[in-house]
Formats: sequence, structure tokens, C-alpha cells
Amino acid sequence: MSPVPFPEPALRDPDVEEGIKYWESQPANYDGVLGGFGNGPLPRVDALGSRQFLMHLLPELCAVPSAIRPLNVPAQAAQRRTRALDVAAGVGRVTADVLLHLFSDVVLVEPVAPFVREALRRGRASEAPAPAPAPTPESAGADPDSLELVPWKGIADGRKSVTFVQATLQDFDPTRPGKARVLGRVGRVPPAHEDDLGAGFDVVVCQWCLGALSDADLVAFFRKCRAALRDPARGLVLVKENLCSEEGGPRAVFDESDSTLTRSDLAWKKCFADAGLKVIDERIQRGFPEGLYPVKMYVRPCGLTLLAHFTLGRYALR
Repeated sequence: MSPVPFPEPALRDPDVEEGIKYWESQPANYDGVLGGFGNGPLPRVDALGSRQFLMHLLPELCAVPSAIRPLNVPAQAAQRRTRALDVAAGVGRVTADVLLHLFSDVVLVEPVAPFVREALRRGRASEAPAPAPAPTPESAGADPDSLELVPWKGIADGRKSVTFVQATLQDFDPTRPGKARVLGRVGRVPPAHEDDLGAGFDVVVCQWCLGALSDADLVAFFRKCRAALRDPARGLVLVKENLCSEEGGPRAVFDESDSTLTRSDLAWKKCFADAGLKVIDERIQRGFPEGLYPVKMYVRPCGLTLLAHFTLGRYALR
């Protein structure tokens, strides 16, 4: 008689307060938010992969003439300000190194107080980047060639803007960002009659943060992201997350240290489907150090867009 397999024990759901407590103990810099990989090649490789993926999905975002940029962009589309939402954004790494290179206006959301305060400090320092801002305890020891020392694109000349919001993903509603705690704004300030905070988004970017949500909270959050897209036919939700192995089906691994879940590819896709989102593209992130989880990006229009998968995963969804 073959042995009867024991069922796997039920996983704990992530605990918001435990997760925030863990991240409050980490340095508010690239090395802190990237688990010790902030001073090597990973930040540049990661940012380049995300920018290339977004331009592949939305070629009109390409800022210079190229083989992927459409030859005839309608005047209305060319003059329209583009908007992105960066959720659980840490110290603003993705905002600075990816989104401000492609979008006009970014709303940055982060629950951990030291991280969002550091993001706001970096944004304000970029409004007057010369001379370079004085080093802080957080930036001391950073690689002199690090991206985190570069002023944020388009902020000093007022062409672009970043709005800073402190909120957890469980509480934040992308359709009503102004209902959360808004800490400030840098760069372009719209005219008084043009309150753009609730104007919706062209792209919602979620990277290395959705493990802090239970499956039920994740599905609810995706549904709110979909409702916040300005154009359901073109808007995207970009998910870039670590992947664990499948071992025969959808599964997840609970991390006690920061109270998060690492999901398998099929587990992610089940949550996408439960939220009414469809994957339009997915890729593995290449070029990361050995020993990391695979990272995948997923994207999809009109529901959810999944990006691809690296030793991290990227999904683009609509």
C-alpha cells in the first residue's frame, strides 16, 4: 500500500504591522529596500529591464526617435500628460529610475514611515540639485556611482511631478488617492482648477511588495487598480515579483522574517484570474545575481497587464 501524503499545513496570512515593523528596522536606502543588493549591478539591471518592458508594451512612451516609437503619434496623445502609480515604493527607487524616465506625473505610495520620508527628501533635493544634497546617515556608504545619488528626472525644471502618499496597500484606494495621507508634492504643480490627483493612471506598477497581501486582499487590490486605469483598453498593471517553485500546482511560501508570501507562477495567475485580469505578456528578468528567487513580470490590457519573469517575475495585466 502506497503511503498517504499528509496535506501541507495552512499558510499564515501576512500581518501588516509585523511587516512594517520589519521594514522599519532596515536602512532607508537602496541597499535596505533591496536586501543588501543596492550597491551592485542589480538596481541598474532591474530598472533597465522594467523600462524596456514598458516601452515594448506602450511604444509611445519612448522619449527619443527609435525603432519602437510610432512614427505618427496623434497630437492629442503626444501632448497628454501620462500618469503612473508606484505602490509600496520604498525610498522611490522605481519612481526615480523607471517611471520618471517615461511618465509625466507619478503618485508614490509607501506605508513605512522612514522610507516614505526618505523618498520625499530625495524628491525635494531634486528640486534644487546643485549643489548635491549633503550626505545623510542613510546615504552614507552608498556606491558613488549609485543611481540613488542622481537627481530625479524632470523635477528641477518642473516638467514632471511626484506626489507622496503614506498608506498600506490594504487601505489605499487607487481610484481615490487623495483620501489617503498626502505628504507633499515635488516638481510641476498644476493650476488650481486642475486637481489631477484623482485623474486615474495609465500604468500601475507593483514590484516586490504584493507578498504583503493575503490572496483575498490581493484580489481586492487588483480590482481597485483596474478601476483606476484611465483607459481600460490601453492602461496596464505591471506586476514584478519573486516566484517560488510550483511543486505540482499553485503554492506559496510564508516568510516569517517580514511576514510575506512568495507565490508560484500559477498562484499569481490564479489571483489575476480571480480579479478579472488577463495576462497579456510575461517575461523572466535576466541578469540578476545567482541565488535569488526567479523574478517575473506580467502585463495585460483591459483588466491587468502582466510583465515578465526574471529571477524575479514580471506580469503585465489589464
